[in-house]
Amino acid sequence: MKTLAVVTPSYGPDAAHFADLHRSVLRFTPDDTVHYVIVPRPDRRLFAPLEGPRCRVWTVDRLLPRHYVKVPRMGMWVNARRPWPPVRGWVMQQIIKLAATAALDTDVVLVADSDVVLVRPVTAARALIGGRVLLHRLEDGVHPLMTRHVLWHHVARDLLRLPPPPEPPLPDYMSPLTFWQPATVRKLQDRLRETTGRPWIEAFGSRLHVSEFMLYGVFVDEVLSATDGRPPSDTSICHKSPDESPMDLPTALDFAGRLGRDAVGMMISSKSGTPPEVRRAAIRRGTEVAGQAS
Repeated sequence: MKTLAVVTPSYGPDAAHFADLHRSVLRFTPDDTVHYVIVPRPDRRLFAPLEGPRCRVWTVDRLLPRHYVKVPRMGMWVNARRPWPPVRGWVMQQIIKLAATAALDTDVVLVADSDVVLVRPVTAARALIGGRVLLHRLEDGVHPLMTRHVLWHHVARDLLRLPPPPEPPLPDYMSPLTFWQPATVRKLQDRLRETTGRPWIEAFGSRLHVSEFMLYGVFVDEVLSATDGRPPSDTSICHKSPDESPMDLPTALDFAGRLGRDAVGMMISSKSGTPPEVRRAAIRRGTEVAGQAS
């Protein structure tokens, strides 16, 4: 039987959202599934009350070489060996996601943003289609006007030393809840070392515009597929709000009521400003809908 872990980079302002997520992990994953949350060292105290046999609270510095130094009050990190450019906070969060996944001795990792919650039971088997681990891939999901997504495709292919992508539309690999294979992430890190001649963290962190999901997806589809073929895709595992507008109670309940039959999680963005009591009512509704459809 394949094993599952859950990985969530987070930080202080999302501590309450993470607590909701972790409660859902305890409820809907097997008893041997451990949830790893990686946070800035100053924020550890906010997450420490949740630590236990099924929750590990790691700090960012645990996963970085010692020559990476946090710049106080700047939201950036500096590689003391190559200080420019600094690594911005959201790029460092991507690095941590990759590093934490690669460090785990499990078959499958469920990578979950803090503002996701699980609403149905999840095992490693949910990641398998025809015996292969699925990849979140929305075919033709990136259109020409999605300039940042197009740029992320170019950067991913440049890091992997692949030809530039064709003209859009292109696949979209972005998701707040998705399955990764630690073994695949380790192969990706090896590839970055080979193609750039630099440590993978340094190569990734030197880019001002980069996406870990695009990099992982392009690597799987364009590099590993040469021997293994493209893996199956499933984009139904997370029911997410289409925008970041605040939700009132009727809107949130309507959103939760439209949970798909195959969704194992749902997300109301923490950036939406939706009141906590409304968000939790939506979580209860989504869980009820999931139970009725099971």
